[in-house]
Amino acid sequence: MKKIIIKKYGGYNQLQYLDASVPKPPPGHILVRTKSIGVNYADVCVRWGIYESAKKLKGLPITPGFEFSGQVEELGDGVGNFYAGDRVFGLTFFEAYSEFVIVPAHQLFKIPQSLTYDEASAFPVTFITAYHALFQNVVLRENMKILIHSAAGGVGSSLVQLAKIKGCHVTGVVGKTHKVELVEKLGANNVIDKSKEKLWDKAESISPEGFDIILDANGYSTLKDSYQHLKPTGKLISYGFHSMLPKKGGKINFLSLALNYLKSPWFNPVHMSNVNKSLITFNLSFLFSRKDLLEEAIFDLLSMLKEEKIKLPPITTFPLKEVAKAHQAIESGETIGKIVLNS
Repeated sequence: MKKIIIKKYGGYNQLQYLDASVPKPPPGHILVRTKSIGVNYADVCVRWGIYESAKKLKGLPITPGFEFSGQVEELGDGVGNFYAGDRVFGLTFFEAYSEFVIVPAHQLFKIPQSLTYDEASAFPVTFITAYHALFQNVVLRENMKILIHSAAGGVGSSLVQLAKIKGCHVTGVVGKTHKVELVEKLGANNVIDKSKEKLWDKAESISPEGFDIILDANGYSTLKDSYQHLKPTGKLISYGFHSMLPKKGGKINFLSLALNYLKSPWFNPVHMSNVNKSLITFNLSFLFSRKDLLEEAIFDLLSMLKEEKIKLPPITTFPLKEVAKAHQAIESGETIGKIVLNS
């Protein structure tokens, strides 16, 4: 079989397309022949060597990738409810950039007939991230005012839709004019185009009293201002640090990264208590072992899909062997929706 293997952290040239043996599934696990593999910004961080859980729990060599779809190839002992040939999608703690992947049975789900392989692989990480942020970390109430940075991306577009399902007033933020239309179609009440408008001046005109929830994956460039634009009892949900990282070139400048890290705001619990505003942050990879939270999210989201309450994002595809082009695209920040690899 073919798989992507990183033997040394660095640029695109470290994404090696190599031969490997097809593994055998141990008890309680399932071997899947992948058809489509979701690409996430975290995969780029794995390649750079700055994804902490990958370094601590996997090390090198490593195969990136958290999500995939395909067909069941072989069952390990003790596995029920699945059969060879079943169309499935799932989550894995890395290793998805491969023609075959082994996962625990509880991290695998059957694909609804209405979804293609590409759609199924584009679904889990973005929507589960959004679901965990909005439904498993906070309590949403109707008419809450929510601001979502990077609202045209995979996670951002998912956040817009889930917030609207709960009747919230949503302001989406985008960095390019060509992204505005998508966010409007998803139901956002307002869209701020940072290429044409001053972000926080516009945000203040939309909600002078501040926002109930702000979702921020940018990092140091917006975190401080995001926190300041919460109303009392407001919550800042941070789930990424994209602005600390390069958008082109494929290589990371560790001096620049360190300087950007030092620019990141520090949140004092005493001050947070005094102003009655809070910060929530999480790393989705640690959710995979939480069968209860994972199944709650997947089954609820599949129900929303079936009822057409949510829509999947636009999808851009690349062959597995052209993974470097996929990474270049997601790093650029120019893409809309989701990128997947076809194996």
